[in-house]
Amino acid sequence: MFGKTTTSDAQKTALHPYYFLFSLFARPRPNNKRLLSNLITFQTKVEVFDSLEELPTEQQELMLRARNTMKEAYAPYSKFHVGAAVRLANGKIVVGSNQENAAYPSGLCAERVAVFAASAQYPTVPIRQIAVVANSDEFQLSQPVSPCGACRQVLKEYEDRDRVPMMILLGTLTPTVYRLENVEQILPLSFTRRNLSEA
Repeated sequence: MFGKTTTSDAQKTALHPYYFLFSLFARPRPNNKRLLSNLITFQTKVEVFDSLEELPTEQQELMLRARNTMKEAYAPYSKFHVGAAVRLANGKIVVGSNQENAAYPSGLCAERVAVFAASAQYPTVPIRQIAVVANSDEFQLSQPVSPCGACRQVLKEYEDRDRVPMMILLGTLTPTVYRLENVEQILPLSFTRRNLSEA
């Protein structure tokens, strides 16, 4: 079950950007104290900006690179265009766009195109940030779109490999931008290399 908590209208005017807090939790049965002791709760913090200009300059640049790359996406089937741009610890920016195929599973999302390209070109350089911008030819997106499950797993792999947080920026052609401080925010209770070595 998902729940969303936001600030009140009065608080929103005083706090900028404001935060969305999403909680994932198991609902215990009434009068069952044992289940309460086994409760696991996850919270995701999403900073919401009303315009690109509210971001630091380097994050604005990354978002613009992702937006420009989105225009070059090869998406003849879904008409859903996505661009991604990653910033490395050495300051380099590597971009990628979604690449579709008539045999649908053969395509690849923009996030993985960008991250795989970055790792291939700079295999020892950590990824610090990723910006993802999406748009559809058939309708207007009202809010930013988060990476799919497969992309989240890939991003988590590289964040763990590099041992540094990977900031995530999400946007569309609308002014709103979402910012998350690391991949853990969109993939709690993740499967990692540590799980492969446990007895």
